[in-house]
Amino acid sequence: MEGPHGEASPRSEAEVRKEIARLAEMRAVHAAFAWFRVKERVISDLQMEVTGVPAPPFGEDERGEWLERKFRETGLQDVRRDEIGNVLGIREGVNPVFPLLAISAHIDTVFPAGTPIRVRREGDRLFGPGVSDNGAGISGMLALILGMNEAGLRTTAPLLFIGNVGEEGEGDLRGIRHIFAQEKWRERIGRLLVLDGAGTDSIVSQALGSRRFEVTVRGPGGHSWSDFGLPNPIVVLAQAIERFGRTPVPAHPKTTFNVGIIEGGTSINSIPERVTMRVDLRSAAGAEIDRLETALRTAMEETIAHSQGERRAGRPALGYEIRPIGSRPAAELPESARMMQVVRAVDDHLNIEATVHRASTDANIPLSMGIEAVAIGAGGTGGGAHTVHEWHDPAGRDLALKRILLTTLALAGVAE
Repeated sequence: MEGPHGEASPRSEAEVRKEIARLAEMRAVHAAFAWFRVKERVISDLQMEVTGVPAPPFGEDERGEWLERKFRETGLQDVRRDEIGNVLGIREGVNPVFPLLAISAHIDTVFPAGTPIRVRREGDRLFGPGVSDNGAGISGMLALILGMNEAGLRTTAPLLFIGNVGEEGEGDLRGIRHIFAQEKWRERIGRLLVLDGAGTDSIVSQALGSRRFEVTVRGPGGHSWSDFGLPNPIVVLAQAIERFGRTPVPAHPKTTFNVGIIEGGTSINSIPERVTMRVDLRSAAGAEIDRLETALRTAMEETIAHSQGERRAGRPALGYEIRPIGSRPAAELPESARMMQVVRAVDDHLNIEATVHRASTDANIPLSMGIEAVAIGAGGTGGGAHTVHEWHDPAGRDLALKRILLTTLALAGVAE
């Protein structure tokens, strides 16, 4: 059991396995397991319901209202939405001074406002944009609360449930970032368990770092015939991309860069006044991201300088701007951490063969601050992520819910 400040004495692998086996034998835990199995239709209905509530990037209010109502209906205490739209609720523990175990699921989707949302069931599969990412995570979080309620399970430490905004894309983890920026939560949360998408076969305990930029090149613009010879921002940007593209990257730690979007120009016979690209830099090591950013800035500076040297006297110059639009820190949870010990032991007990992955999730933020966190799936299988054809098959979901419950009870303690 954790101490009052969240620390735990070191435990052997055998001791942790014994602890998980003891929890799994409890009558109340078996009652929760049974609820997960027989109430699959209830969980699927919740999943379809939340998928039908729009939650576009930076527009999660409607879904936040929905989740706030559900949190209240499950009996969570101190339910609220914070100033940026995160939904929070506490399931009280026997010892309120113990650090909170936070359990989160992001409520935003990648789909812009106005995207048609048609949620349907075909056989065993559920269809709808965002039904798996993260309808599965949200419904899994609610199922955990309901299953514990039904079984009468109480934890020693309080549980903080979070439906957070801004996980996807340019949301830049703003929901979880906001929570851990506040002293009242940062000092109280001992660990974070993130429920994200489908599956039971992965443990995301390694945070993939990323940095994103919007690069804009501006010029005077003009007519393609009469103003030929004026500097063309698109040509200059293309030259800068080619120069940056020659930047070497290591295989270990894996490091990547990508130009994902280019926008600009008004017509085929116009020299554009501006062009913009968006660049994504990723690595398992923060130093490699720093090196790529330097290479990007150098490529832009040298290309612009070269274009200025070639321009005719009296001709207007080009200008450029590099604007940061996202930054996610790289970090890693040691295998010896209590949270990893517990998840590994739970997987062994349930005969789950899970592998450790590196990815960009809400766990990035606490991990970068030295707070234990992992992201795991909420069960079933899914496909078509980030498309309107997304689907989720809940078959086997109860195995993931057992995994989540045992992990929760081992980390928060059980009031017997």
